[in-house]
Amino acid sequence: MSPFVVEGVGKRFGRSEVLKEITFEIQPGERVAIIGPSGAGKTTLFRLLTAVIRPTEGRILAMGQDTARLRSRALRRLRRDIGVLYQSDNLIPQLRVVHNVLMGHLGHWSLPRAILSLIWPQDLKGARAALRRVELEDKLWSMPGELSGGQQQRVAMARLLVQQPKVMLADEPVSQLDIRLGREIITLLSSIARENGTTLLVNLHTLELLHGHFERVIALKEGRLFWQGAPEAITADLLQQLYGTEYQALHLDQLATTDR
Repeated sequence: MSPFVVEGVGKRFGRSEVLKEITFEIQPGERVAIIGPSGAGKTTLFRLLTAVIRPTEGRILAMGQDTARLRSRALRRLRRDIGVLYQSDNLIPQLRVVHNVLMGHLGHWSLPRAILSLIWPQDLKGARAALRRVELEDKLWSMPGELSGGQQQRVAMARLLVQQPKVMLADEPVSQLDIRLGREIITLLSSIARENGTTLLVNLHTLELLHGHFERVIALKEGRLFWQGAPEAITADLLQQLYGTEYQALHLDQLATTDR
């Protein structure tokens, strides 16, 4: 079963049409990057995929279910199966790293157990294992404010590991990091997806990180599906058409001739 089937999807907010006639399908275990200029509709698309909002036209099947028809318990089950990594790490600054990591269990635990875990962690072994996977086991009892930006994103990834989602969505997860740290985070995300057989979709603005991590690229422009294909098929001409006035600012001419 395909994690996502998007059929003729459009989304309007009032008179503003953000997405128009979007159609594509994501295969199980596929690693896909979503790219496009500012205002292309990438974040809106991610919100639709996670059923935070519903399409105005068309439909989205997530894990075989029409997202527009999901309510309460079915909606909670879907969101449990979809792990999201945000632009900012979304850690709770007042809670230690171990508690932030164990937030990944909230879709599976009862309310009493979740509350008890805030007093004493209920899955210390699982939290340690997840942090070990992202090379932060020694930060188990640290506070988020004691960590660097890259380390905080790794904690958020450990939270995803604990959640054990069927799909991981990452919405510009490295936009606030330098290129070296960004490469580390994307490499780790891609590695986790490959090892676990998890479907991965990444909304990516730093195009230097495309090659070697994704099997397919989907490009949006002005709310429409502009292009899709393998990263190796991206050309300077395609990027210039896609990004327009942003092309020079993003140094895409250099990208198109390197790492190929």
